[in-house]
Amino acid sequence: MSRFLFVVPPLVGHINPTVGVGAELAARGHQVAWAGMPDAVRPLVGDGGTVFACGGPRLGEGGAVRPPDVRGPGALKFLWERFLAPLAEEMTSGVRAAVAEFRPDVLVADQQTVAGGLTAELLGVRWATSATTSAEFAGALDGMPKVDAWLEGLLDDLRHRMGDPAGTADPRFSPHLVLAFTTEELAGRPVRAHDRIRFVGPSIAHRPATCDFPWDWLDPARPSALVTLGTANAEAGTRFLAECRAAVRGRTDRLQAVITDPAGSLGPPTADDKDVLVLPYVPQLPLLERVDTVVCHAGHNTVCESLWHGVPLVVAPIRDDQPVVAAQVVDAGAAVRVRFGRVTASKLGDALDAVLWEPRYRAAAERVGASFRAAGGAAAAAIHLERLAAGADEAPPTPEVTK
Repeated sequence: MSRFLFVVPPLVGHINPTVGVGAELAARGHQVAWAGMPDAVRPLVGDGGTVFACGGPRLGEGGAVRPPDVRGPGALKFLWERFLAPLAEEMTSGVRAAVAEFRPDVLVADQQTVAGGLTAELLGVRWATSATTSAEFAGALDGMPKVDAWLEGLLDDLRHRMGDPAGTADPRFSPHLVLAFTTEELAGRPVRAHDRIRFVGPSIAHRPATCDFPWDWLDPARPSALVTLGTANAEAGTRFLAECRAAVRGRTDRLQAVITDPAGSLGPPTADDKDVLVLPYVPQLPLLERVDTVVCHAGHNTVCESLWHGVPLVVAPIRDDQPVVAAQVVDAGAAVRVRFGRVTASKLGDALDAVLWEPRYRAAAERVGASFRAAGGAAAAAIHLERLAAGADEAPPTPEVTK
């Protein structure tokens, strides 16, 4: 039996993949725990999970409220200066306390929760990276050397203040093992940390129910769409969600849509909304088994969960890694891309018609989904982590997993 400690940020899309891996490790007889903000982690891991409390800011709150119009390098700078760097500073003491109490054989640090990697390096704990997006090892900053150098300087400063000043490992990429919850069929060949990356595909697992859904509202005789901008983009989505609703209204009796609107920006339903269901939250995984397409911001978690179910997409990236992920899924042939800030209901309608009625999009989505299943998911990730706990210096190629 080994002990595995997952260090995660207060971001649903980053916690969810660890839930499946943690469940797989527990089923194999190991002890598993998480270090993070309890109100973010506990609803996802369930009441039976061990959670060590860490402090930290929340994206979209306090000083980490991003103006909706911040894009490109400005958005990346804001993300690191206002959220990820303060998160590292505030989580470090909690992560150290968790390591002291839980004594993990392996610490699994989220790619953007650098307190995990810095603490593991400082305390001499073997560690792996949980990479919930492939953007950073896909060379996303290769064309922006000044931005790349700025980020390297920020990480170096964090190491000197909270980690081992003599350390050399990039806290975003473990020198032992990087678990990538995707495959090369979607992400392409990596250009950074390629010797340590193991593509395991999405970690899809049962999640505790957090909301109800009126399943009888869906008409199985008509195609349906899920519209979601994730949990961190509510403040930027008002205009886009309104255009999505208008596009569906223009396809009365031909298309249904479920729109997630956590901010309540669309207001109460009207007589024109008989084919539109607006809810603050939805049970995404069960819903993906029923819908025919997804309209989203190209968040990595949503894209991969959709493709896992063979569902083609309309992607409208906003910022951060989303343009990179959008390009990947479009290049794979499984999506149509639209401009988040300028798309109209007419253009959205055309994109929906394409992914719903042109078979090539669904065929591409199913092809990528098949690669996800072949990669092994949570079971493959667990095997890699077991090998690391046993003292393997390098992770071997992704193992075959019995289906």
